[in-house]
Amino acid sequence: MARNYLKRFFPTPEKIKNHPALRAFQHVLHDPNLFHLNRHSVSVAFFWGLLIAILPVPGQMPLAALAALVFRCNLPIAVALAWVSNPITTPFILVLSYKLGAFLLQADPVGAAPNLTFEYLSHSASYLWSELWDGNFTSSWHWLITGLGHIWKPLALGLVVSAILCGALGYFVMQIWWRWHVIYAWQKRKTKRSSDQNDKNP
Repeated sequence: MARNYLKRFFPTPEKIKNHPALRAFQHVLHDPNLFHLNRHSVSVAFFWGLLIAILPVPGQMPLAALAALVFRCNLPIAVALAWVSNPITTPFILVLSYKLGAFLLQADPVGAAPNLTFEYLSHSASYLWSELWDGNFTSSWHWLITGLGHIWKPLALGLVVSAILCGALGYFVMQIWWRWHVIYAWQKRKTKRSSDQNDKNP
């Protein structure tokens, strides 16, 4: 079944309940509906988990948990997907998001931001992650606005659009994958039953 396959890759309810970043939600984590695995709950969790992961906002895990509470989707999946953005992937997300925003605004990404290199964004991502990890949300947000200068508009637009697109893509991919997996399992059982009947009636 699809739910058994997904259980291998995402944290258990016990790990979620004991995670220090989610202590604020301890009083509601006993709700079993937050840990159900079905097509709707998983698809919605992929939407919100990926959307929040793309946006460089502080407290992505608590935000993903809050989205799961509000929209009644699978909380472990939403929280785990928040880690799609990390010190390794963030530079790529920033570069691609900036180029998308520059394209939508009809700006020249090279001429408008000659210093926008992978090395610069990699250093920036490391700085942001260290500040957020230490709880310096105000200083990290101030640096994000002032340090990026005139490129923040296409970058912000690109991040929002990328977040929505990635969330929507995750939602529809999981809808299709879940349906395919159910049909595949049904056909497999049907084939097995036919084979068993043939064995009984030589």
